[in-house]
Amino acid sequence: MPFRFIHTADLHLDSPLTSLALRNAELGDLVRGATRKALERIVDLAIAQAVDAVIVAGDLYDGSQTSMATALFLMGQMRRLETAGIRVFLIRGNHDAQSQITRELTFPANVHVFDGRGKPVKAGALGNGREIHMHGVSFAQPHAPTSLLPTYRGPVADAVNIGLMHTSLAGASSHDPYAPTSITDLAAHGFDYWALGHIHQRRVHLEKPWIVMPGNPQGRDINEGGAKGVTLATVAEDGTITCEEHGVAVAMFERLTLDLAGIDDWRGMLDRAETVLARAREAAAGAHLVARLILTGATPLAWRLRRDEDLLLGELQNLAASLGDCWIEAVELAVSLPLAASSADAGPVTELSRLMHEDVVQSHAFREELRETVSDLLRQLPKEARSLLAADETAEEALLSDLALQGSDAVLARLGGDGERT
Repeated sequence: MPFRFIHTADLHLDSPLTSLALRNAELGDLVRGATRKALERIVDLAIAQAVDAVIVAGDLYDGSQTSMATALFLMGQMRRLETAGIRVFLIRGNHDAQSQITRELTFPANVHVFDGRGKPVKAGALGNGREIHMHGVSFAQPHAPTSLLPTYRGPVADAVNIGLMHTSLAGASSHDPYAPTSITDLAAHGFDYWALGHIHQRRVHLEKPWIVMPGNPQGRDINEGGAKGVTLATVAEDGTITCEEHGVAVAMFERLTLDLAGIDDWRGMLDRAETVLARAREAAAGAHLVARLILTGATPLAWRLRRDEDLLLGELQNLAASLGDCWIEAVELAVSLPLAASSADAGPVTELSRLMHEDVVQSHAFREELRETVSDLLRQLPKEARSLLAADETAEEALLSDLALQGSDAVLARLGGDGERT
């Protein structure tokens, strides 16, 4: 008989969603509860597939704010797996290490929580008697600036060896370095499968041996977009491993581009938005679609879209609601007016737009004044936010250009008359 297991990580149960909840309380409630529902779906899948084990490669919780209600919910799901005869192997990630409840919980007998010593545990055996061994090292502290790989023991001889590690690997944008290591070093360690966690985007780094980052099973904001799920792995009698992805997310975040080039009326804009949203809604495959619409292209509607942003957002949200299980998280405007056929065709606001874009925004004096203003604002932000907005000089220049153009377009939109919007 083969040995089958589900590999997941970074559930971040009951992760707070303050900014999303402030913008839309109902949507905030949906996504806040989605992390729990995702775990329920993982357990449902494990039971339906009659797997032998569930592997959790860290960050069940979301840090020190974890409540007892979160812990009790987790225990209930672990007992469902216990009743089905499914073992659970988990390591504590950096967020779990911050939680007091993590240290106080007593899991049911089917759950093995690895400590920091790296001792392997027999998880089962194939039909031919070849054993399956799990290896894992938990975070004792919320920071691990050096590699944990030396803590892991070597592979058990004549067995299939599976390692659990919570790691940032060689580093990733928007992630602090945690237990950094390299794919080369992991592959050389001799395990057959590395079950990784910490990075929230799925990636299969290698297949011989398997080195898999499953991503988080439920995105929490627009920066964790795309399909989310878990990895279902099967170890065959000869020791070969195959993997398949199973979606479990309740809500799927997506950035969607709405090109309005050639659209010159409000109804046409809404029709195109409906087409784009309906296509993405179908691709979400049973999950709620939470979309950020980015409107682009040269259109005579540019003035009106910027002037009437509140009306635009309301109409698009109503349109999304009519499709069912579809939400608009935000709308971004990157539209522009079509170029006038000749200078004689240009009205006063169009001419002012040209002057602002070509002369004022590009002038040294304007950019230096804007730079000083932005620098003052950045200094008031946390370091992480400053790095996200302007990580280096190139990023700062891009930010200045973007702010200058957006600001000038917003002002011009409120000056534009009916004659210059059509």
